[in-house]
Amino acid sequence: MIYKNRVDAGEKLAEALYEKFKDAKPIVLALPRGGVPVAGPVAKRLNAPLDVFQVRKLGVPGHEEYAMGAIATGGVRVLNENVIRQMMVTENDILRVARQEEDEMRRRERAYRGSRPFPDLEGKTVIIVDDGLATGATLRAAVLGVKEYMPARVVAAAPVGSIEACTELRETADEVICLETPARFGGVGAWYDDFSQTTDEEVRSWLGVE
Repeated sequence: MIYKNRVDAGEKLAEALYEKFKDAKPIVLALPRGGVPVAGPVAKRLNAPLDVFQVRKLGVPGHEEYAMGAIATGGVRVLNENVIRQMMVTENDILRVARQEEDEMRRRERAYRGSRPFPDLEGKTVIIVDDGLATGATLRAAVLGVKEYMPARVVAAAPVGSIEACTELRETADEVICLETPARFGGVGAWYDDFSQTTDEEVRSWLGVE
């Protein structure tokens, strides 16, 4: 299935989640930026609050789109040891990239949250949404970070993901919902007609931040 854009993908994901979670009173957390316009329709359909959970991909130096891991709020760090070995990434490389991404994570926290407090997740069903899963590293980091807040259940959801990413994610999340798991994945953007970058302004609009 090719999605028109992230909102279209979110509407289809919302329908897939509705029957199972309509009575669960979930909290929907989006991974910014691209996950926000996907999560927006999900939160609306489930009549659930929408918020963001900060997580940043750690890109291989010189090949930034290729994830060697991810970091998330609360000091969580997930590394893909296979990628690190394959690309001969050093510990200093990892530390340098992580510092850069931590700075960006703090900037986004200020931009997207403002003075709003982080939601209370304890004992709640939390649905974490991203626009797609290539390696799944960012969503795995988010799941681990969210679990620090003691929710009752953590569900990872995306419109499309590689078979490997969705399989590995099941070791971390309580439930994983990927609408499409194509055998030949080819990258998240290949499954969208419009995969243009989501802006800070769009994120703030979805969240209702002035």
